[in-house]
Amino acid sequence: MKIKTFYTAFLLLLALNLTSCGSSKDSGMMSNEQVQEQLAKENKNKAKAGKKLQKEAYKNYWRSQSKQARKSIKENARRQKRIARHRKKNGR
Repeated sequence: MKIKTFYTAFLLLLALNLTSCGSSKDSGMMSNEQVQEQLAKENKNKAKAGKKLQKEAYKNYWRSQSKQARKSIKENARRQKRIARHRKKNGR
């Protein structure tokens, strides 16, 4: 009877020890690779949101311009490109 009690107590302590070890393995600590992946994912999402806001601001800017202003800005940009090409060609 004493040996049976000893084995029962031993098995009970062993079971408690194994369950506590199993829970300590997943203590919420992340490995370095997992942290890097998480940061990369967050940065990607932030960049995507930033690009979306920038695109929307660009659209709003062009919507707020008059037709003449849009035409003038496009002509000025074309002229600046042409001037830059000539400067590059002449070596300045």
